Amino acid sequence: MSMAERNLNFDEIVERRGTDCLKYDFAKRRGKPEDVLPLWVADMDFKTSSYVVDALIERAEHGIFGYSDIQEEYFNAVAGWMERHHHWKIREEWLIKTPGVVFALAMAVKAFTEPGDSVLIQQPVYYPFSEVIRDNDRVIVSSDLILGEDNRYHIDLEDFEKQIVDHDVKLFLLCNPHNPSGRVFTKEELTGMGDLCVKYGVKVVSDEIHNDFVFQGEHTVFAFVKKEYEDICVVCTSPSKTFNLASMLISNIFIPGDKMRKKFQHEVDAAGISQLSALGIVAAKTAYEKGDEWYHAMLSYVRENIAYVKAYIADHMPGVNVIDGEGTYLLWLDFRKTGIDPDELDRRIIYDAKLWLDSGKIFGKTGAGFQRINVAAPRKTVEECLERIRRIL
Repeated sequence: MSMAERNLNFDEIVERRGTDCLKYDFAKRRGKPEDVLPLWVADMDFKTSSYVVDALIERAEHGIFGYSDIQEEYFNAVAGWMERHHHWKIREEWLIKTPGVVFALAMAVKAFTEPGDSVLIQQPVYYPFSEVIRDNDRVIVSSDLILGEDNRYHIDLEDFEKQIVDHDVKLFLLCNPHNPSGRVFTKEELTGMGDLCVKYGVKVVSDEIHNDFVFQGEHTVFAFVKKEYEDICVVCTSPSKTFNLASMLISNIFIPGDKMRKKFQHEVDAAGISQLSALGIVAAKTAYEKGDEWYHAMLSYVRENIAYVKAYIADHMPGVNVIDGEGTYLLWLDFRKTGIDPDELDRRIIYDAKLWLDSGKIFGKTGAGFQRINVAAPRKTVEECLERIRRIL
């Protein structure tokens, strides 16, 4: 095992084509031109921590990949990270591992609602939220976030309450940090929503997968805001965003309330999921134990990328506005002042600029005229993306 972190050159362009990479190898299959530059799906174009790579190689050399499960060391690694970075003390019995956060969202929808029940979201929001509600025959209700004069999104608490009451909402899927708006909700905002959920008996699934990407203020774990929230919530986390381990298929789901945890675990069992990947366990444990140096270096690189994008757009694209948020490596760009029709904008981005971004409309109807870009990539890639957008406006 090496004694020092080696993967700190985030300017290095690593060729991802030919690695069965969803971002780079599937353009044609997803109906895009073969040669698009992809900044859509939320993974990074950076190598993960060299400690993780070394641990995976060492584990692979053992040569036996039979059934594996987590032990106390794994929990301690996760708990150490949560306490160091989020001031949250977790208990071992709260933890349920799943192959991913979206899988956990689907399990929660099944565990805490019945077909036909209403589930609340805040659009524009990460599109699998709508999919797991719709695919499980529940009803999507949105209390849309409001874009304020201050160029950031806000919660309309009156509307939030009205939607709960009017639709007899049973479950709220919270995204915090919020994707795609970048909002990191304050303790006050979380309390405003949380108190209404307690009042009306609404359970909360807090998807906090972007919790390690906060550039202003700090991330507050929903369950940590008030003791009474512990009994009504599921907190979803994963090393996959933080350390670029999406295909390792491992997420850590925390459910402090016994009743909720039993119901959730029952759905996971019913789905036939028991053990996870041996390599995923090694990757997650190592990242949380030894990844701090890589993480801090990566975070400051992403922070500089965000500043670069904001400056470039302000200087060169008068009709485009970068929405202000406090977190995530995803930027939400508002093209509405360019006067270009949203469908025409999508066409130009894909076929003229040869870019693959996430079109705003997939995040809900309030997303029309927006595009989401992923800036967790080498600066040269980000520069190229911006130059291509500039040419089509």
